[in-house]
Amino acid sequence: MTEAAATATCKREIEMEIPADVAKKATDKVARDFAKMARIPGFRPGKAPIPLIRARFADDIQGEVLQSLVPEYLTKALDEKKLTPITRPEVEKVEFKDGEPLKFKAVFEVLPEFELGNYKNLEVKIDAVDAGEAQVDKAIEEMRDRAATFVPVEGRAAKDGDFLLIKLKGTPKGENAGEPIEADNIMCHIGAEETLESFTENLRGTNPGDVREFESKYPDDYPDPKLAGKTFDFKIDVQGIKEKKLPELNDEFAKEVAGEAAGVTTLDDMKKKVRENLEAAKEDQQKSQARERILETLVKSHDFPVPEALVQHQMDVRLERTVRQLTAQGIDPRQVNVDWASMRMRQHDRAVDDVKAELLIDRIGTAEKIEVSDEELDKEIAHLAEHHGGESAQALRARLTKQGALDNMKSQIRNNKTIDWLYSNARIETIKSEA
Repeated sequence: MTEAAATATCKREIEMEIPADVAKKATDKVARDFAKMARIPGFRPGKAPIPLIRARFADDIQGEVLQSLVPEYLTKALDEKKLTPITRPEVEKVEFKDGEPLKFKAVFEVLPEFELGNYKNLEVKIDAVDAGEAQVDKAIEEMRDRAATFVPVEGRAAKDGDFLLIKLKGTPKGENAGEPIEADNIMCHIGAEETLESFTENLRGTNPGDVREFESKYPDDYPDPKLAGKTFDFKIDVQGIKEKKLPELNDEFAKEVAGEAAGVTTLDDMKKKVRENLEAAKEDQQKSQARERILETLVKSHDFPVPEALVQHQMDVRLERTVRQLTAQGIDPRQVNVDWASMRMRQHDRAVDDVKAELLIDRIGTAEKIEVSDEELDKEIAHLAEHHGGESAQALRARLTKQGALDNMKSQIRNNKTIDWLYSNARIETIKSEA
């Protein structure tokens, strides 16, 4: 038995020999079992000669012998070498001849062995997050904008800043152009940054009842993948013109938007509440950024190979995340003109970093003796049950246990505790951006 490992890889190969007498004994037993069941023309069931059985069912008999002997001997070899495969070993280069040892090679991946470098008192820099008066004013203006009403405009044509109520029909042009677009009661903000220039140019100066026909090309980076890079011939019916009217900034607005239940009765109360919310969000944002920078620093300061199987899995996870995001936006991923295979391959380097980070966090958690108590696990299960509704904590635990997901949950809690430990032991410097 010999073992080989390529430099800077988690791939391992073991070449093995099973003694000839063991292989013969197993082969004879399997051949006898086949003889009992085989139906050979000219012979009664179970009476065909063993040599004939072995000749006729050679491949099947060999397969049965491999299935019975290889796992047993491979398990012993792995135990002796203290190797724990994280992938199912692939058996290659099988040599199986009568009277000779059974030879084969097993190929698999293992977790990497590496020494932990410095991970205590890491120095990271994060960007400053402003939560001053300017940000308070901006947040309140956004609240006013959300509370705005739209009032009809009469006696004049549409101008920049107006909202046109339109009915549109778009016919795609070119190969792989997609499906036609039809929509009624659409609000089009003339002259706005998010509005295509072709719409602004062709609809500016229109009046209710006007019809406009024009060509429009969507940018390649347009947020809706179904439209990105596509060209359409549009027919637009102008149904009405509206202006956005913002509510007055006063105590009544504050009570209506924030609500007296939140302790807001005046505009000053509202500003105070907004400032408190921004400060809390600032802390969360900075902590999240610091955690990301800590992981980036750890990954960059540790050089070791990672199992390709785990990288491939992480690439799948990243791709599935993109699909879920599209679905949440109401977009059918199957209708999106995207080369999914290329997109998946572009995730490889990031997936490598993800896997390295997980391995490092696990090793640091072990080094610092970070564990997850039953109480912490129960608390997380209760939290999930509370926020997903319709299922008690006991029922959720039973379902997760049945699915074998409790260990994964416990591992995730441990990882989060370890990252929190790194955060609390890091030296974090906040860098103010230059105005």
